[in-house]
Amino acid sequence: MVEMELLGVRLELPVNTPVVVLQEVDGQRRLLPILIGNQEASAIAYALEGVTTPRPLTHDLMKNVLDEVGITVLRVVLTEMRDHIYYADLQLEQGGEVHHVSSRPSDAIALAVRVGATVYAAEDLLDEVGQVPVVEPEGEAEQQAEIIEEFRDFIEHVSPEDFGA
Repeated sequence: MVEMELLGVRLELPVNTPVVVLQEVDGQRRLLPILIGNQEASAIAYALEGVTTPRPLTHDLMKNVLDEVGITVLRVVLTEMRDHIYYADLQLEQGGEVHHVSSRPSDAIALAVRVGATVYAAEDLLDEVGQVPVVEPEGEAEQQAEIIEEFRDFIEHVSPEDFGA
């Protein structure tokens, strides 16, 4: 198992599909983007931002139920991908006994954020679908930002007369 860090939820353009992005804590720092539903994306984003709703959302309710019956979420493990579908395992502990519950990764991650549980990925899964991040050469990001700023300045100050016939 490889420990993962939750980087956040983003929109995949141009179709505006939510993606939860995880990154390997050590090693190659591989990225693991997973397409998720809008409601799950909102649930994860709310938890990351510390948003409190007037009534518990589904994942808040699940946390409350687990707390009430004395069950601890030990960890979430992203186990595999079959037929382009990701699978996760909630590892729960009650009274010294460990239980495994199959889950959608988005629901498992939404719950993990709420209870402070660590997310892991199976090494085989990362080997199969993990993406090694592209590192920009030093100074390239600054150069791109400068070009964008120059373009913005041009757009703000351009007039039709500048293209006179």
